[in-house]
This record gives sequence, C-alpha cells and structure tokens, in this order.
Amino acid sequence: MASITINHISKIYPGNISVIEDCNLEITDKEFIVLVGPSGCGKSTILRMIAGLEDISSGELYIGDRLVNDVPPKDRNIAMVFQSYALYPHKTVYKNMAFSLEIAKTPKEEIDVRVREAAKVLDIEHLLNRKPKALSGGQRQRVALGRAMVRNPAVFLLDEPLSNLDAKLRASMRTELIKLHKQLGTTFVYVTHDQTEAMTMGDRIVVLNAGLVQQVDTPQKLYDCPNNVFVAGFIGSPQMNFIDATLKKDGGGYVLGINGDSLRIPADKVMDALAQYDGRSVKLGIRPENINDDADYVAAHSDSAISAVVEVSELMGSEVYLYLRYGDNMLTARVAPTTKSKIGDNIKVSLDMNKLHLFDIESGDVILN
Repeated sequence: MASITINHISKIYPGNISVIEDCNLEITDKEFIVLVGPSGCGKSTILRMIAGLEDISSGELYIGDRLVNDVPPKDRNIAMVFQSYALYPHKTVYKNMAFSLEIAKTPKEEIDVRVREAAKVLDIEHLLNRKPKALSGGQRQRVALGRAMVRNPAVFLLDEPLSNLDAKLRASMRTELIKLHKQLGTTFVYVTHDQTEAMTMGDRIVVLNAGLVQQVDTPQKLYDCPNNVFVAGFIGSPQMNFIDATLKKDGGGYVLGINGDSLRIPADKVMDALAQYDGRSVKLGIRPENINDDADYVAAHSDSAISAVVEVSELMGSEVYLYLRYGDNMLTARVAPTTKSKIGDNIKVSLDMNKLHLFDIESGDVILN
C-alpha cells in the first residue's frame, strides 16, 4: 500500500518564515499526482518533507498506514528523481543504477537482474557501459529514473525532472513517464512549475500558491471549474482573460455592464448566489477560445458582442492568437487560422457567455462557473 496522507502539515523556517501552511492532502495508491505552482510556492518543500529531507514543523505524514514524521529517508521506501540527475560522472550507467543496491548489500545476481530489467523498460540497455558525459540529457534522465526503479520503491518523488531538457525532448519524456507510471503501478508525486506538464500528466493536480493549497482536482475540473482567480489564471495557456464588470439584475435575469456594453448571462447559468452581487463589481473570466471573431457567430450572439482593436496577431499554425484592446482591458482571443482580422482593425467579437466565470473582486473566490 503506497498511499500518502498529509494531515495539517506546516513548515516554518527560523525567523518565523512560513513556507507551508496547514496542508492537507490524500494521495491514493498508484496515483500520479502533480504539485504545480509558481516558484517559491512550496511545492518542492512538500516533496522534500515526504522524502524526509525536510523536517515537518507540525502535522502528520503517513505513507500507507505508517506515521513517518521521524523515519529516516532510507527507511521510507521512496525513491527521488531530481532536476539535476545527480549521476556519478566516474561510474558507468550500470554502476550508477546499481549503486544504491550495492550499498544495501543486495546480492550481485539480484542487482544484475534488477538493473537489466530497468534498463530494458527504459530502453537504455545499449548504454550500460557508457559514462554520463557520453549521454544526452534525455538519456541521463532515463538513467536517473532507472536508478530509482531498481529499488522497487513504493513511491516515486520527481522534482522538476524534465526542466533541463529542450522542448521537443520534454514532450516525448512526458509521454514516456506516463507510460512508465502505468507499467510500474506505483504512486508518483511529481513537482513542476509548468502547468502544461501538470495538465497532460496528472491524474489529479494540486495547485499551490504562497504555501497554501488552492485546489486539488482533475485537470479538466481545474480548467472548467476553478475555485478562484489564481487557479483560473494559472491553469490554461494562453491564460484566462479577466475583466472588471458590474452585475445588474435585468428583468428575470442578469447582465454584466462593461465599458458601456451589457452582456447577458444565459438563463440556465443564473443561480441564487448572484442576488447578493446585484449592483456590485465582479470579475468576469473568459478563456481565449471562448472569444469568437467569426462574423456569423457574432451576428447570432449580438447580446454578447463587443468592439475591440487588434493590437497583435500571432499565427500559431492551427490557430491564431489575437491580442485585443477593449477599453482599458487587454484580451487574448484564440481564433481559427482563417480569420480575416488584421492588426489595427476595429472588430466585433462575441463572448461565449455559457463559458463565463465570475469571481468576487475582494476575495478572488469563484461566484459562478
């Protein structure tokens, strides 16, 4: 059983510097969970506390049913893969992978079997006699993974393991890690600051900011139903657009007043929570793909149409990013490559109001998804 339970864990450094505050998390057996957030948010600190490399200031940490607060790293049955690979330059790939087993006085025959099995899974059998300096970045990363695999750990901890690789190799290694997780059937806890990595790899994602867990959910749920402005803005590329608006009751429904425009909220999205915001400022969130410049779409959705100036147009191959000025707001629209909108044009676009998000201006908490 390789579940991980984090109960009210905090990490406070000397000088009363709080890095993690009251963190609660349940990681199930064989789950691939990703900790994501900006630099300094505490994600690597959580990983290091799970590994036993950082003391826990308060709270409880369980691996399976075992309380491990005071258990040394070597006795936790975990393996950690670092960003830096941390390979011994004077040892061959075989010796690098076998080293931890040799220290544990594992029989030579068993070491050989484990090393060769891991090398086969990772497709590095032909590299076993090479030294790290003769390997590419991707090959070194595979060796680092193999060194962890031979120990048959209950939990893999991976701290930004792909950040030293170029973009193409990073994408292929993402796929390899997902396949490896399925093949090994082991719990993976993965740290990254790259939300694309998080969205493509994790069964669930833990979004952190300033030492606080903002939301824990599946990638799709995070994207569609963010808890607050931070999660909404952090998850998704290009990021969500935010516009300050005034919510007004209009007949049996509600409209959003922005720059003199009135955008109607669809009746099936109206909920009781909106009543307390009648006449108040709110923050409207809309993703770039939900802003459309197609003339037929705009004509059919005139109650959510606005005028904006195209300041920048970026052709991305299968789509175009339009950077629009709308009053004091800058908006990003992701539109079809057949768009006729050009830099300098004053165009009409319509917002898909079925996909809008509303947030409290002061707290940042979600009002409506």
